[in-house]
Amino acid sequence: MDGLTLALTKGRLAGRTIDLFIRAGVVREEMREILNEASRRLVFSSEEPNLSFFMAKAQDVPTYVDYGAADVGIAGKDTLLEEERNLYEVLDLGFGACRLVVAGREETRDRLRHGNNLRVATKYPHIALDYFGRKKQQTVEIVRLNGSVELAPIIGLADVIVDIVETGSTLAENDLCILEEITPLSARMVVNRASMKMQRVHIAELITKLRNALEKRDGTEVELR
Repeated sequence: MDGLTLALTKGRLAGRTIDLFIRAGVVREEMREILNEASRRLVFSSEEPNLSFFMAKAQDVPTYVDYGAADVGIAGKDTLLEEERNLYEVLDLGFGACRLVVAGREETRDRLRHGNNLRVATKYPHIALDYFGRKKQQTVEIVRLNGSVELAPIIGLADVIVDIVETGSTLAENDLCILEEITPLSARMVVNRASMKMQRVHIAELITKLRNALEKRDGTEVELR
């Protein structure tokens, strides 16, 4: 392979990605330390001559790939759904698994099924509008929040929330529960549409190596601090 630029989501997903790349034989073991050093900056080079990397906030990765600043990106499915970029989604990497759900107080369940004019707090306004409007044909008011959305139904800002859930423990601690599941989520590999044509062979080779590594993965996790 040569000339592929990859955009990685900063933090834990980047560590898990490099761990996968090492097991796939795409980069060498030393890349872990390089990545930890690079986490304090944004752009870094691999010791491998054919690959370069940069890290960005999750919501920016699809933009970099869409505009061709990166050939390949690794991002969560929630980010891809929210950003709605014109990309090829080529591989489910499996890690970072969680669910996107509608949550709230138990007494809201019946109104959620049949009512309109619900107020929905979320970090994912596009996903929420698509789910309620297109799939459920319900009229809702979206309140966009950037912090702990669980607070919204507790203090009466919203009827329900749309958010990511892993174990559900945070919801339970705040007397909230999952009312509906929207979709399962995990880290995905996406490719720029022009890059798929121009570098099809190299990208296909990368996909094959990663897919083979995923089939025999041992569950090892790498955390960046």
